[in-house]
Amino acid sequence: QVQLVESGGGLVQAGGSLRLSCAAFGRTFSAYGMGWFRQAPGKERDSVAAISWNGGSTYYADSVKGRFTISRDNAKNTVYLQMNSLNPEDTAVYYCAVSSGPGIGYEYDYWGQGTQVTVSS
Repeated sequence: QVQLVESGGGLVQAGGSLRLSCAAFGRTFSAYGMGWFRQAPGKERDSVAAISWNGGSTYYADSVKGRFTISRDNAKNTVYLQMNSLNPEDTAVYYCAVSSGPGIGYEYDYWGQGTQVTVSS
C-alpha cells in the first residue's frame, strides 16, 4: 500500500504563513521527484512547486515564486512546502504527489488526499 498524507493546512490571515507537510507510507520515494499542486473551487489543478530526488533542482509557479519554498527530508520520507506572505488567491486544496522519475517535469504517479488552505483578507 502506498499512501501520501498531507497536513498543516488551515485558516490564516493575509500576510501569514503556513508550513505544509506530506509524509509517504508504504514505500520510500527518495529516488523520485516530488511536487505540490493546488486546486481552487471550480478551477483546474495547477502545479505549485516541485523538487528533484536530492533537492538539487526546484521549480516554482510564477504566482508563488519568492514566497513559497519546497524542501524534502528523505530520511523521513517527507516533503514540505513553506508558504509565506499568503494572500486570498492562495486559497485552495493543496496536494502533494510523487513523480515517475528523479527530476522534475515527469508524470506524477501517486497523490495525497489534499489539505485545505484558506487565506482571509
